[in-house]
Amino acid sequence: MNSQQPTRGETDLDPQLLSEAADWLLTLRYGDEAQKAQAGFDRWRRQSPAHGAAWARAEALLGVFAQVPAGIGRDALQAMQRPSRRRGMGMLGALLVAAPAGWLAWRHMPWREWTADVATATGERRSMVLADGSQLVLNTASAVDIVFTAAERRIRLQAGEILVTTHADPSPTYRPFVVQTAQGTVRALGTRFGVRRLDDHTTRVAVLEHAVDIRPANGASRVLRAGTQADFEAGGIGPAAAVESSATLWEQGMLLARNMRLADVVAEMGRYRSGVLRCHPAVADLRVSGAVSLADTDAGLALLARSLPLRIEQATRYWVTVAPR
Repeated sequence: MNSQQPTRGETDLDPQLLSEAADWLLTLRYGDEAQKAQAGFDRWRRQSPAHGAAWARAEALLGVFAQVPAGIGRDALQAMQRPSRRRGMGMLGALLVAAPAGWLAWRHMPWREWTADVATATGERRSMVLADGSQLVLNTASAVDIVFTAAERRIRLQAGEILVTTHADPSPTYRPFVVQTAQGTVRALGTRFGVRRLDDHTTRVAVLEHAVDIRPANGASRVLRAGTQADFEAGGIGPAAAVESSATLWEQGMLLARNMRLADVVAEMGRYRSGVLRCHPAVADLRVSGAVSLADTDAGLALLARSLPLRIEQATRYWVTVAPR
């Protein structure tokens, strides 16, 4: 394993410069006169290498908010920085000071977790029994809202992945069990099934027992039966395929790889650890078969390095690259 310690410039940036960088971030991203401010910003950034490093850290943080809807991202950034004008450095500047460990860990918390009923952090899994007796398991970095009414039992999957085992509803009147995502709904037909938000456009459903009824927001519905999985978008449902044998092994903290590309294995492992986990293009297409730990990703990476011609490069605990040996 090739390890490199962070430089002083990466870890000991002047808090005042970071606070100024936070102000520039807001001005250039959301200010009313961003174009007029550009020349002043360029002069500020060129004053010294430290100014440039402070801005580089601010840009990295901005990448987190690029994944958030514009209005929410703007409001969150401004709310964090507003106190800085009254009481010194605000939350946004403090978040930059905390880098790399602080914001790199924080960046993996989906923005939807800020208001969700139940959420898990990166690397965390959580199991719970719902009011009707059904079991809900949340995978890493997941967030749900639980809305049970007299008419239905609804889970809104805001981010991540869940595993649901439905229970006979004790209510005297029938209430369907529905999982909702931005792309549509999945109605349980007496079943055990998994739902995963692949991205902002696609949801994956894997049925382990019985069946579910998938209803895209703007497309025709389809019943998906046990042993099959399918991806759907708002406009329709993709072809059904056999459920991957490892579809629920994440509940036990394991990934079962069967002739998977190394890049795909590394991407999956990256969901379970804070920071950045990269796969070098030179080894991306290597094939992996075997069980890999998701509960201890460091051990999983060490196993890959022992099994394949790889080395694990660590610039810091939060910036790791799987590279050719």
